[in-house]
Amino acid sequence: MEKKLTQKPINLLKVVLFGPESTGKTTLSRQLARHYNTVWAPEYAREYLQKKWNNERKTCEKEDLIPIAIGQMKIENKLAKKADKILICDTDLLETKVYSEEYYDGFVDKELEKAAHKNSYDLYLLTYTDTPWEKDDLRDRPELRMEMFTAFENALKKHNKNYILLKGDKETRLKNAVQTIDELVLKKKNLYSFSNSLQDSETDSNNENS
Repeated sequence: MEKKLTQKPINLLKVVLFGPESTGKTTLSRQLARHYNTVWAPEYAREYLQKKWNNERKTCEKEDLIPIAIGQMKIENKLAKKADKILICDTDLLETKVYSEEYYDGFVDKELEKAAHKNSYDLYLLTYTDTPWEKDDLRDRPELRMEMFTAFENALKKHNKNYILLKGDKETRLKNAVQTIDELVLKKKNLYSFSNSLQDSETDSNNENS
């Protein structure tokens, strides 16, 4: 299981959207991927839990967390190979860990705990609760959004993660996120580029055929 929960090594700038439900994470993920002409890794939990709701009329249970975590890392590792210098992640395993703690009386699977600590990201974008609550089949506890926000921020502080807080409208959030990401890109060397990897593959193929 450890292997399934672990990032595959690749030199990308990895950015995580982090925060409570209905705080604009997916919207900003799409905006950033479009701005940087790269890909974003969606939240696997939504696909998994929507199917569960449709089939069983049940919401998330403790036993679902590891399958969700495995599915999330499978998506991230797959899309990392298609990214161009930056990979935008709509969530990560630390977020899954926070939900586990908050929803299940402090319970966290040991493998999830280990992977949440081990996997590494360059920047967390913590989304504030100043967005309208959008109800759907899966979202719950709108009255506890600030409590959840506090839990997420505390987790970032506890684990010494590099993060910025995003507030305001979509344009303001995007502007502040881009400014911070651009600064980080300048500091990182030899970032993986999907377009360059394609060119290298074509060159290797041509050399083999010549």
